[in-house]
Amino acid sequence: MDRLNARHLALLGILTAVLLGGQVALAALPNVEIVSLLVILYSLLLGRQVFLIIYAFALLEGCLYGFGLWWVSYLYVWTLLAIIALALRQAEAPALFWAILSGFFGLAFGALCALPYLVTGGIAAAISYWLAGLGFDLIHCAGNFLVCLLLFRPLYRLLSRLLRRYGWE
Repeated sequence: MDRLNARHLALLGILTAVLLGGQVALAALPNVEIVSLLVILYSLLLGRQVFLIIYAFALLEGCLYGFGLWWVSYLYVWTLLAIIALALRQAEAPALFWAILSGFFGLAFGALCALPYLVTGGIAAAISYWLAGLGFDLIHCAGNFLVCLLLFRPLYRLLSRLLRRYGWE
């Protein structure tokens, strides 16, 4: 879909709110999140329109939590996950495949988020940042895998029906 009408734009806003609401609702659980799953699902179902959601989400995250150095990584980390999902979406892979991808992404998250520290503080700062969060990355990996494995199919069906109902092609 290349053109957005008012209904589609409103739907993108609602899906962005779901993404942010899911992140905020699970914020008390360290590195257990639904954002990775939703970015994958949105990529599979919305195509390139997912980037509008990702950048709106990143902007809202910055407004909510402040625009620190961590925020820069949100601009490319979620984009990278969306690009990978878009590249693999024609494969019609089973939920297990997406759960493995989501788990791997959770494991790599800290390393990806260390890149701004590489630029600002050098290799030692980036490695220190990454190693300090490695335990959380392991939790992130397991959490992403389980959340995606359990929720991928039901949420895919639900979102597919919702998008069809509101004229998303």
